[in-house]
Amino acid sequence: MSDKKVLSFIAVIIAAMTALLCAVLIPMSCTAPTPNVRNESIAKINNPDQGFYRPILVRVKEDGVSYNQNIVTDGTRLYHLRIDISAFSSAVNGSADKELTASALDGLEGVLQYLRSRGKNAVVRFAYDPNYGGASNKEPSLDMMLRHIGQVSQILNKYPATITAVEVGLLGPWGEMHTSALATLENKVALASEYLNNTDELAILVRTPNVIYSYLGITVNDIEGYVIPESSPAYRLGMYNDGYLGSGNDLGTYTSREREVGFMSVQNGHLPYGGEVVMPDSGLHDIDKCLPEMFAMGLSYLNVEWNNNVIEKWQNTYYSRSCGNDGIYYGSTAFDYIQNHMGYRLVLTDSAVKYVDGEVSVSLKIDNVGFGNLTKSKYVRLIFENGEGEVTEVDAGTYFGGNIEVKTACALSGEYNVYVCLYGEEYEGKPNYAVQFANNDVWNEDYKANFIGSIKIN
Repeated sequence: MSDKKVLSFIAVIIAAMTALLCAVLIPMSCTAPTPNVRNESIAKINNPDQGFYRPILVRVKEDGVSYNQNIVTDGTRLYHLRIDISAFSSAVNGSADKELTASALDGLEGVLQYLRSRGKNAVVRFAYDPNYGGASNKEPSLDMMLRHIGQVSQILNKYPATITAVEVGLLGPWGEMHTSALATLENKVALASEYLNNTDELAILVRTPNVIYSYLGITVNDIEGYVIPESSPAYRLGMYNDGYLGSGNDLGTYTSREREVGFMSVQNGHLPYGGEVVMPDSGLHDIDKCLPEMFAMGLSYLNVEWNNNVIEKWQNTYYSRSCGNDGIYYGSTAFDYIQNHMGYRLVLTDSAVKYVDGEVSVSLKIDNVGFGNLTKSKYVRLIFENGEGEVTEVDAGTYFGGNIEVKTACALSGEYNVYVCLYGEEYEGKPNYAVQFANNDVWNEDYKANFIGSIKIN
């Protein structure tokens, strides 16, 4: 027998012995093959709490609420609830400042419940501007505004998975906290403080960062290196920007843009941030100019309807080498690039699933390529599907971002496809607000989960 044939024969014997050992001596240890995870998809993904939103005007009267439910469609995940409570202000009703009625509060809860049932998210803002038409000085007294905050907070607290953020609003045209006699810095701080005191875990956003400084008792001159501790109520206090990229100071949003962007970028690491782009003739929203700050500020959401000229500009300009090194997006529109990167965008880069002595271990490497971060924790559920379509589900802790390392007891035998479901809550017995990885061919819509590999236990 030639040397080559001898070596070949020995290799066959070694392979056979190895297979026998795996099947007989250590039958409870197998590693999943890596699925097709290394290629980031450039498809649009409607993940929770981020993206281009559509506004919904909600009119609140003493006998209930009205809004156009048809605006809520399958193609959009995030909505901006512009809630008109002007009927409860004497400046509008001509009678007296009034507390919100039980019917008004029930109607408000009905709107949030409908969005929850559709798996949709909402940025919430109340205002006294009738029909959000741009009117000034329509607010009730400060005392009544504080009472209204206390009333609505009892409803808002019930929907932490549905509500992306609460914009303090209330003051001035469109609730943008300007152009009103009551829109003083002192009153803005009082309203933000009341929201923080009456809500449990919701992100509370104000129109300009100087409101945050005033709440903290500091000024813009004190923010260098200032970090708000997690124990402070102000840890939940962020900013919305309806003058976004409109001028060097975003139409009065900033007094020292570079320093304030540095301060807010830290705060926005755990809070949503967004608003509206304005001023079509501003060069700040050119795609090669705006991306660095979008990444720095952790941009989460924008109005897809305003400014329509800026949106059209993004739809007709393109991401190229002058914008960055994201090669898979070369030739994509600026709109698609921004849409895909608002908030978090999680790419599964490697996965391993093992079963040893009655315990499943899952190791997932995940890159976040989005502008921002996951701002809400998610529950983790492992789903095992065998060849007959039978499913075993195992709860496996909580996910706050980054890689996933899970070990959990699980008695299984056979061949399984394995999925991971990262979800915000259970609704009617099913996971709601689940996160889809930005990979090709990993998402299972029925399970609301991502395929991470297969396992065979003999």
